[in-house]
Amino acid sequence: MKEQDVIKSLAALAQPHRLQVFRALVVAGGDGMTPGQLAEKFDLPAATLSFHLKELMHAGLISQERNGRNLIYRAEFRRMDGVLGYLTDNCCQGEACLETAAVSCKR
Repeated sequence: MKEQDVIKSLAALAQPHRLQVFRALVVAGGDGMTPGQLAEKFDLPAATLSFHLKELMHAGLISQERNGRNLIYRAEFRRMDGVLGYLTDNCCQGEACLETAAVSCKR
């Protein structure tokens, strides 16, 4: 993963509402969530939520899919794993890492 992509992802997550929304989508897994579900969960106005979703999509951290009349948002686990991999690459000074440090996301 390129450094600029990691910076874009981390910048998107460096805001409390976006971090909360992203974490909720990670928990939701493949089912994802609609904007209505997210707005209700976090008590956010639609315009505010829309702005945060746009920022997360621009960073590649979430995707959007139309399902009938609904939009479904899902976490992009490959991107998340890429960011985590970039941050932990060459950890432990080249030595074998502790088992808990080497765990990747399980979906």
